[in-house]
Amino acid sequence: MPNPKRRFSKMRTASRRSTKKAGVPTLSTDPNTGEVHMRHRAFKVGEDLYYNGKLMVSGTEAAE
Repeated sequence: MPNPKRRFSKMRTASRRSTKKAGVPTLSTDPNTGEVHMRHRAFKVGEDLYYNGKLMVSGTEAAE
């Protein structure tokens, strides 16, 4: 019994996929440093590394 060559057309598939795209990442401002950063990510201010509003690694500590 013959089967269809394509179940859905290329246009139908492409139009369905066109709505799936990456969203804009959420940015936050650190209350201690005032630095704008991506949420749930560590960020650097100068040589210091901060995460969740706390200093994780000091720049002078990392140089030693």
